[in-house]
Order: sequence, then C-alpha cells, then structure tokens
Amino acid sequence: MAGFLVKSFRVSALSVLSNSVGSRLSLSTQIPPEETTDEILNQILAAGEDSPSSSSREELCVGYIRKLCAAGDFMVAARIPRFLRNKHIFVGPRVYSYILEAAERKNDIDMLTHVFKDLLVSCESVGSDSYLVVARGFGKQNSRGMLLNFIREVCEMDLPRIDIVLNRFIYALGKCGNPDGALLVFEDMKSSGCRPDLITYNTVLAILGRLGRVDDMLRVFASMRAVGLAPDIFTYNTILNSLRKMGRLDLCMVHFREMTERGILPDLLTFKALIESFGRSGNIDEALKIFEVMKYRQIRPSIPIYRALIFSLKKMGKMELALKFSNEMNDLIRGSVVPRGS
Repeated sequence: MAGFLVKSFRVSALSVLSNSVGSRLSLSTQIPPEETTDEILNQILAAGEDSPSSSSREELCVGYIRKLCAAGDFMVAARIPRFLRNKHIFVGPRVYSYILEAAERKNDIDMLTHVFKDLLVSCESVGSDSYLVVARGFGKQNSRGMLLNFIREVCEMDLPRIDIVLNRFIYALGKCGNPDGALLVFEDMKSSGCRPDLITYNTVLAILGRLGRVDDMLRVFASMRAVGLAPDIFTYNTILNSLRKMGRLDLCMVHFREMTERGILPDLLTFKALIESFGRSGNIDEALKIFEVMKYRQIRPSIPIYRALIFSLKKMGKMELALKFSNEMNDLIRGSVVPRGS
C-alpha cells in the first residue's frame, strides 16, 4: 500500500511540475543531462521510502537544490520542497536557505516571499539567517507597498506565534540597514490585529537609538507606556545608552529615577551609561558617586567602566585618582574572571 501511495504521488506531482515548467525539463551541465526533473523527484522520494524523516532524503534534496539553483532553475528548485510538504514529507530549513539565497541574489522578490512563507509553514523554528536574507531582499526593492503587502499576507497565515515572526523580521530589517522598513512594519502592527509586545518595542527603541533619533525614541517609549506595557531593564538601558551618546545627561537622570521608582534594579550596563554620561559632561564627582553605589550593590565594575572613569579623571586633571583606578583595573585584568560591559 505504501509503495502504491508513493508511486501515485510521483505521478501526480511530476505531472503538475511538468505542466508548470515544460515536460522533461533538462538541467545544465552541472547535473547530468539525462537526469530530468522527474528523476530528481524520484530519487528524493526513494531515498526516504523506508524512513520518511531520514537524513539521507534531506541530504539528497539539499544537493539537488544547490545544483538547480546553480543552474538557474529556480522555479523547479522552489517547487520541490512544496511538493514534498503537500505529502507530509518535510525537509529541513537548509533546503529553503539555498533557495532563499538564490532568489535574493537574483533579486526575485516574488520567489523570495513565496519560499519564505513556505518555510514558515514547514519548519517550527526558522533561523535568523533566513529572516536576514528576506530583509535584504526588501531592502533592494525599496518599496513600502511591497513590504506592507508581504507583512499582511504573513499576518493572514495560520501561524501559532505571528508575533515572534514579526518581531524577528523587524529586527532583521533594522540589522540590514533598513530602519524605515522596520518602523513601517511596527506602525502597521499597531493598526492590525497583531499588537506589538515588549520585545517589539525594545527592538524599535534600539533601532531608533542607534540612529540617534532620540525624539522618535522617546515618542515610541511614551506610546509603549500609554498602551499599558511596563518597561524592563533592557528598555531603560537602551534609552539611557542612547541618551548618553547624544549628551542628554538631564534626560538620563530623569529616566534613571523613573527606573528606580518602578523597582527595576540597575545592572552593569545601566551604571556604565550613567558613569560615562557624568564623566564626559565634566560631573566627575557624580560619576564617582555612581561608581561607589555600583560597588556597594556588589556589581563588579567592568573594564570599559574603569576605562571611561580613568579617561574622565585624566581629563579633569585628577591624576592620582586616575592612577588608583588604573591599578584597580590592572588587578581586575590579571584576575581569572574579567567582567565585560559594552
């Protein structure tokens, strides 16, 4: 019975594929000319007849996908995992990765989005690399309409955690140098049924902070609180670090006080942002007070914190104190564990 089902699938799948791309489509010389699309699917199916989830089937599928993409037969490559999935034969994400990369290199946004949606349905866990490939593809298009259409199509899919998918895509867009695309997806989420969560807001705040768009960052932070989402330590560290870079010491203290009033304990990154802010603005006494508070709370200073403090002390002409902290830092470096902080 099992053999009959496999043979029936071969006939139906191959006939549909043949109608789509022409019967007996030959591959380039990278695949033996006598090895047609029909035979490729036959071999992939046969590789796992005894065990449908065997690694041998996936390895064979990956090998053929690579050759098909190299030969320029992208449409055939894209259809193979879809045919297998329709018969509950699932291949791993590597198969999709090769097709996604080929579509992105070819600048074929239609294939890129169709394959990515197939991937979302087929694999429980999609790696960050796949999101980055799709984000790069949309970056090349520079089309707000195409990006919004894609996002809305994804939202209409029956995915268990659409919020995770959108959050990862927003992050990927920002990482690929397309912050406007990331913000577009974020704004569209707010008007759709999938509302941004704390991770979404933290991701957007980090993107705006890296760009130095402090006013927009604070506006998003205010909107986050307006919808009832409570900030966490990551939220405040992002804001403090961004304000530090822009020299906004006054706002640093406002948000630091707000953070402590909410009962959120500062960590190493929080203290680093404050110490650097006070030190670089010439308020070395306040920087030293923050440094002592950090040690009182048994948070071990990191090398970057020592360096920032020493730099500020030297700049203010406090050479003896700079030497004292320099010796402390050297002792820390010679120790077995060196706290890190960036």
